[in-house]
Amino acid sequence: MKILYALQGTGNGHLARAQKMLPILEEYGDLDVFVSGSNSQLQLENYQFKHHNGLSLFYNQLGKVSYKRIFKENSFKSFWNEVNHFPIEKYDLIINDFEPITAHAARKKKINIVGLSHQASFLFDETPTVKNKTGETILKYYAPTSKYYGFHFEEYNDAIFLPIIRDKIRALRPKRKDYYLVYLPSFHPTEIMEKLSLIKDSKWKVFSPFVKEVTRQFNVEIYPIDERLFIKALENCKGVLCGAGFELPAESIYLKKKLFVIPIKGQYEQLCNCEALKMIGVDYSYDLNVAQLQRWVDSNKIIEKDFPDQTEEIIQKVILEASH
Repeated sequence: MKILYALQGTGNGHLARAQKMLPILEEYGDLDVFVSGSNSQLQLENYQFKHHNGLSLFYNQLGKVSYKRIFKENSFKSFWNEVNHFPIEKYDLIINDFEPITAHAARKKKINIVGLSHQASFLFDETPTVKNKTGETILKYYAPTSKYYGFHFEEYNDAIFLPIIRDKIRALRPKRKDYYLVYLPSFHPTEIMEKLSLIKDSKWKVFSPFVKEVTRQFNVEIYPIDERLFIKALENCKGVLCGAGFELPAESIYLKKKLFVIPIKGQYEQLCNCEALKMIGVDYSYDLNVAQLQRWVDSNKIIEKDFPDQTEEIIQKVILEASH
């Protein structure tokens, strides 16, 4: 069987999930991997893959989606050219993790394609969402598939699975040292440092795409993105301050870390994730709110939730149902 696994390259979550799924998918047939989009700092080790520009999201440095950069840095003409020339018909099974080129190529040629992504979970009525017509429309038509399954923090529907946690995270031996880990790539590190320096009795390790070398000031250390150092910091931190994405909050909960999330302004998916995280007791704010962060630092609240490894069963279910 000829299998295509197509995934979104914007952000790190899709690639993190692929690290776990690809070795299992290889057991079912001849596997090709296709990635589109930018802004990811992770790599797919041991896998050759085709990478195209696709359509990426961009952010300013104030914690907001930048529509100006989205329209400036994406080439819609190039995107549709890639859609029209993609050889989608040569595959027996296409699994799509929110990747638009292969999704629209399959739709145009009326070829079945299976969506398997966190974003697909928002297409089910049971999933917590916020009212936003623009966000709903983008999610529905950005990477349309003929059948879909989702991932989320809860199994809201039979076709929604719990998060896939990478083996390198499951292998960690977490400790609670005296610092907090910060990953807020849509904020400039200067603003992060200014706010976090005001929080008493705290130390912070910030990972930022905007710096090239380690800097230290007051109670804050800022590091360039480095996956190995980041995972080590995650393993030993007291808690995690991050955006309301999916994979990092899920990994933090799995490791029994205190968690505080700040959704990116105007980012529909993160606003919906924040609603779901609120429902299970995670602390949040919509900006770098010093008072709320101080209360979180002073608390000892940890979300007790387990994410068992169901990856093989998920892939088996998807492949079995796709063949019928």
